[in-house]
Amino acid sequence: MRVLVAGCGWLGKEIARRLVARGDRVTGVRRDPGRAASLASIGVTPLAVDLAAAGSERLLPDVDAVVACQSAASDAEGDYRSAYLAANRALLAAAERARARAFVYTGSTGVFGQEDGSDVDEGSPPRPASANARVLAEAERLVLSAAGRGIRSSVVRLSGLYGPGRAGIVDRVRSGALALGPGDEAWMNFCHLEDAAAFVLAALDRAGAGAIHHGSDAHPARRREVVEWIAARLGTAPPRAEKGRPGPNRRVLSAATREALGVALAYPSFREGLLALVPPAAGGAR
Repeated sequence: MRVLVAGCGWLGKEIARRLVARGDRVTGVRRDPGRAASLASIGVTPLAVDLAAAGSERLLPDVDAVVACQSAASDAEGDYRSAYLAANRALLAAAERARARAFVYTGSTGVFGQEDGSDVDEGSPPRPASANARVLAEAERLVLSAAGRGIRSSVVRLSGLYGPGRAGIVDRVRSGALALGPGDEAWMNFCHLEDAAAFVLAALDRAGAGAIHHGSDAHPARRREVVEWIAARLGTAPPRAEKGRPGPNRRVLSAATREALGVALAYPSFREGLLALVPPAAGGAR
């Protein structure tokens, strides 16, 4: 297929590499011309376009499929609207013009703002708890509405991403920003880079029109489990905090997605995923 990967950064490059490896012709879009040019080294045709700019859809090539994994430049609501609404409108317009067969948007489990520790699956209605989360929910509706116009559009909601080059959770434990204390029973949800790419490619090939899928591992973990395991791996005492940190508390389920799309996880939990990223200190957990 001819595939456009929008937002061809950390996640997008992994998706693009896999597409190239299986023989697809890939165009990778980035805002910055220099960063776009670097995509040529992995066999991707680079294209520097600000997808939020008026008329940007006219600069996009005709393709058979689109993967929309662009990210916001900051946490400002305006940047969220640019990245997830304006950019997706441009991508959908180009996809409709080309009569593309598939459109996959990498959304976020951040649309779930539950704080009660409840389970959320692919059929759970979004419950956004912030302005930015409401933008993410609106972006989902925008993408899924295209299914009624003949595009096999779908959403893959990804949990907390980590992998080579992105292991900030370890630094948070090391610095004490993520610690034991009030609220450490809250659920945390993860997805390794390799598994995230596998979910997206499976959706590109097999997701039904209007489908919502979850890209999350098989074992959500309590915050205390995560902190204690990472600290043991580092060979240090778990950090502690007197005050809790507000945030969502829900267990993201992905079993239905894994069955529907035929995805076998390379890293079923954060433990397997972090083993290679956090070499054990002397005396640390193995």
